[in-house]
Amino acid sequence: MTLVSELSRIVGEAFAAEGLSSRFGQVQVSDRPDLAQFQCNGALAAAKASKSNPREIAGRIAARLRTQNLFAKVEIAGPGFLNLDLTDVALDSRTAALANDPLLGAPGSGAGRTVVLDFGGPNIAKPMAVHHLRSTIIGDCLQRLYRANGWRVISDVHLGDWGLQMGQLISEVELDGRAPIYFDVNYIGPYPDESPVSMDELEVLYPRASAACKADPARLEAARRATVELQAGRPGYRALWRHFVSVTEVGLTREFGSLGVTFDLWNGESSVDALIRPMLDDLKARGLAEMSEGALVVPVARDDDKKPLPPLILVKSEGGVLYGTTDLATIIARVREYDPDLILYVVDHRQHGHFEQVFRAAGKAGLSGKAQLEHVGYGTMNGADGKPFKTRAGGAMKLHDLIGMATAQAEKRLAEQGIARDFSEAERSEIAR
Repeated sequence: MTLVSELSRIVGEAFAAEGLSSRFGQVQVSDRPDLAQFQCNGALAAAKASKSNPREIAGRIAARLRTQNLFAKVEIAGPGFLNLDLTDVALDSRTAALANDPLLGAPGSGAGRTVVLDFGGPNIAKPMAVHHLRSTIIGDCLQRLYRANGWRVISDVHLGDWGLQMGQLISEVELDGRAPIYFDVNYIGPYPDESPVSMDELEVLYPRASAACKADPARLEAARRATVELQAGRPGYRALWRHFVSVTEVGLTREFGSLGVTFDLWNGESSVDALIRPMLDDLKARGLAEMSEGALVVPVARDDDKKPLPPLILVKSEGGVLYGTTDLATIIARVREYDPDLILYVVDHRQHGHFEQVFRAAGKAGLSGKAQLEHVGYGTMNGADGKPFKTRAGGAMKLHDLIGMATAQAEKRLAEQGIARDFSEAERSEIAR
């Protein structure tokens, strides 16, 4: 119980003893800390309800409160406000109790409830960059707060590992002439255990592939075909994709570890691949999904929309699925596995429209169970040009480099100030980190 709640209970009992509702005893931190620590304005509402004088009611309540050792001061102000100060002994006792509480008095009001937190969301084949900090830190703060408040928390990094960027990379590796075994349609394995590309090479290949696809429609079409074949299960593409994932996860684990951030789940968009076909069949059978200009969509517009909201595209005309498709299937998986009360998506505000489409489609199809779906949006981290950083363009500072620079500066500061000079080098490095 918080201190304000405890005081409200005590003052409420005083109102009840006077034949008035205990709800009039609500206490709050004082609006005028120069006059008192806490205040109660309930005498005014009680007077209105009982057609009595508010100062007379406040006087009776004050008389009861003054009999308790808890209060150092109980004063009546203005038309009937109660100003309250606690004794030093009472404050010391409360502080000591908090110091011995691992959760520092968090109320535990989330007990018995489950929240799924979707944050971080780095993409496979890209190093984490400085702009990944916001989702990571905001999401981690939220999971710590929810845990402290008694919730069962399931945190999911939700890797971007199944979209067009995978097709771009696969086709780029093929055009680069390396690892031809993965592109031989007559060979189905086994494939080498060692990745044909390193993370450093992926950092070169991905921006190059992205730029080529923007410049050349034929190149983009090749990437789309590779994406569709990957999602359809082509063995060589799946094997190459698994190498992309394993190589990338080494760096992701290092960066998240440096930030002290952990996840319960390391799932990606691909983790719900088996759910997509049954979901699409179900939505079509119930008349919720329909064809529009060659694509399969779920209409989500409402009559009261202030501006048009496009339908959620599930399957593109060439057969590939989109983020919305995997997001919808991920809701199904989370509801089946965890039956959450709340699912939070910590993603920058530019994706608000996307999540509105997904949430509406999930609600329309009854896929979200009892879960409330919420987008926790935030502003972008921009470059000198005022535009958000884009890893695919290769222009954002790597998070690993930023952490290294900050750690080096901290170590320099420790040395300059002579702090921890008696500690070992390993201990000083840990302090700096």
